Amino acid sequence: MAVIQFINGINETVIPSIKLTRSRDGSTGTATFRFNNPDIINPNMQEKGDIKGMYLIDEEGQLVTTDVNAKFINGKPQGIECIYIIKSPAEWDRFMRFMERYANNNDLSFTKA
Repeated sequence: MAVIQFINGINETVIPSIKLTRSRDGSTGTATFRFNNPDIINPNMQEKGDIKGMYLIDEEGQLVTTDVNAKFINGKPQGIECIYIIKSPAEWDRFMRFMERYANNNDLSFTKA
């Protein structure tokens, strides 16, 4: 089990594109998640609660970022971009374990730049 949530208890079903960057020494990195028309920006989701962050949840626990931004086109929400900062090699390993589970659950593959 590996899911992404913006509101506690509500799984996001739209699969994001994810871009990873890592420092040369491998000690830090970033993961940028881009969701096009995610469930959470649907008008009927407004009464479910406010977006307080992006929660990456698996059997080990959860990883959280509050760097969540909505993208608007002609005044209508079209997407969400989230940035998860990885601050240590241990955090990188933990993030990659989550991503492996998430990829397996959603039939995703990794493409090296």
